[in-house]
Amino acid sequence: MVAAILDGVEASAALRANVSERVQTFFAENGHAPGLVTVMAGGDRSASAYVRALGRVAGRVGIQCRHIALPVDGDDLHLRNTLLELNEDRSVHGVIVQMPIPRPYSSSVVAETLSPFKDVDGITPHNAGMLALGHPKLVPSTPLGGMELLRHHEIPLFGARVTIVGRSVVIGRPLAMMMVSAGATVTICHTATRDLAEECRKADILCVAAGRPGLVDRSMVGAGAVVLDFGTTYDTDGTVRGDVLFDDVREIAGWISPVPGGTLPMTTAVLMRNTLEAAIRQVAT
Repeated sequence: MVAAILDGVEASAALRANVSERVQTFFAENGHAPGLVTVMAGGDRSASAYVRALGRVAGRVGIQCRHIALPVDGDDLHLRNTLLELNEDRSVHGVIVQMPIPRPYSSSVVAETLSPFKDVDGITPHNAGMLALGHPKLVPSTPLGGMELLRHHEIPLFGARVTIVGRSVVIGRPLAMMMVSAGATVTICHTATRDLAEECRKADILCVAAGRPGLVDRSMVGAGAVVLDFGTTYDTDGTVRGDVLFDDVREIAGWISPVPGGTLPMTTAVLMRNTLEAAIRQVAT
């Protein structure tokens, strides 16, 4: 068996085309484009690459995007004031703060301060709570991009056994809530999980978001399973690696997402759609 590819490049192109068309309509009706601001502290390679990718995709779909680099010697007061200014800036419709944000900054400041109406990555208590209640507003783009990738390839979720490796607030936990809402039975695994391989082998759909390159090999995957890899770890030479050993697992899985070319292009496309949706809601109020 050789797994079919969950092609995020193809799926994201269709999504971006739809967003681009709607952005043109938004511009015609409002006289300006939606505005997105990325905020980052430090020089993490993966985060920097993602920010650059967002800028490129924003340009393709017609969204205005600018970046704010926080000083490495800043503090939470500086972060809070930056977010408060962005909350008040009517030209800014979406804000994404690269997480995890390194010390001396605190992620709690982002959750407490960022306007939920501009929180296009769904990390504030309001948006996270609405997702948990089954009434999603702005939803984290990475797990939502994974869901859209599965839908694009018509992978059935209702009744499926889903195992998620990783419990982060930006991928694992929101992904679990989306899967439950779609009718799946979900198991979340993490560093304290006993016999991780056995839990993974039970899955019809295995989602890996552990941030550990090459964590999952073929011994951890059931025959014919769908494998969704959210890993994006950059080597010193710039090569990006997933959490799944692609060539090894492809020999036993039914479907598999590559890295690169799988979930990442879906993440950036969904974030643009979230920004557009946020802009539409803001101009309507």
